[in-house]
Amino acid sequence: MDTLSTPDAHGDIREAVRALCAGFPPEYHREVDEARAYPEAFVEALTKAGWLAALIPEEYGGSGLGLTEASVIMEEINRSGGNSGACHGQMYNMTTLVRHGSDWQRRTFLPEIASGELRLQSMGVTEPTAGTDTTKIKTTAVRRGDRWVINGQKVWISRVQHSDLMILLARTTPLDRVAKKSDGLSIFLVDLREAIGRGLAVQPIRNMVNHETNELFFDDLEIPAENLIGEEGEGFRYILTGLNAERALIAAECIGDGYWFVDKVTAYARERVVFGRPIGQNQGVQFPIAESFIELKAADLMRYEACRLYDAGRPCGAEANMAKYLAAKASWEAANACIQFHGGFGFAAEYDVERKFRETRLYQVAPISTNLILSYVAEHMLGLPRSF
Repeated sequence: MDTLSTPDAHGDIREAVRALCAGFPPEYHREVDEARAYPEAFVEALTKAGWLAALIPEEYGGSGLGLTEASVIMEEINRSGGNSGACHGQMYNMTTLVRHGSDWQRRTFLPEIASGELRLQSMGVTEPTAGTDTTKIKTTAVRRGDRWVINGQKVWISRVQHSDLMILLARTTPLDRVAKKSDGLSIFLVDLREAIGRGLAVQPIRNMVNHETNELFFDDLEIPAENLIGEEGEGFRYILTGLNAERALIAAECIGDGYWFVDKVTAYARERVVFGRPIGQNQGVQFPIAESFIELKAADLMRYEACRLYDAGRPCGAEANMAKYLAAKASWEAANACIQFHGGFGFAAEYDVERKFRETRLYQVAPISTNLILSYVAEHMLGLPRSF
């Protein structure tokens, strides 16, 4: 019995995404993970089916759906045993381009992204010395005639090797010359096909998860002036659009992971017999699983609230942060219960628990750490003094 297939308004989307995912069984994702490869066939299938164009307006060839529907797509990928980390960038990056891009940028790039001719999977924000203190980034962009010249360094920039375009945040006015530290930052659209090897060097970072991420080095990279997104100096405000979307989508992915773990461990606990009885009959097994399920349901509600506000064009920073916090915590607790009650089998690759366990652990750290969310809530919702 699937205890988690609750009817909702997005049943058609769920069924269609599940049907596509069924064509990529656990063996597929296991093999991709073992080879440290990119799930090219899976991402291509999602693209051809139009799912990665969900947030692109219909006039540009997309589906014109909202963040709510996009979150359901991401949830179902993870719930089916896959990992949306290979493709979610195209969802949250799209909101920045759609909401703040020029008419020329939308007409030029969105139709080709919608058709799959181009991929916009990457966003360059984080830097080695700034971390989550985004206003302290040191990558600069200087206007020279009809070009912007970029110098600096980024780290933990994902899917660069499997993307054609990247959203880049750089400082266009020095920090000591702005009234507010969040001023003077600008967003650019970088054509990676032109940039790599011509001012942009990419250094892959091997990590615990099969997640393609990199360190980037900019050395006098030149990009066309028209690749500036929106107004110069307003980039921090623009990037929040994408970051709030990212947090809501990551919450949905964690919820998908959590449901996968709960389904996996409840099925095992019903079947696994020790000392003459199913282990699922023991409260010591039941209670941690039930607690995870309750927390997942609560996180689910906050995810929908964050997406509802986002789709309505209303402020949703608090809700997006809280959704990400609740969902990441719930999925991690479900993961721990799942691996614990599988015993030694939880560590065997053929059960897929250890792979999903590694994947969902990431979200305690990224794309925003748990502690930073707590600081945000303390300051912005509770009125406590800023702690940093």
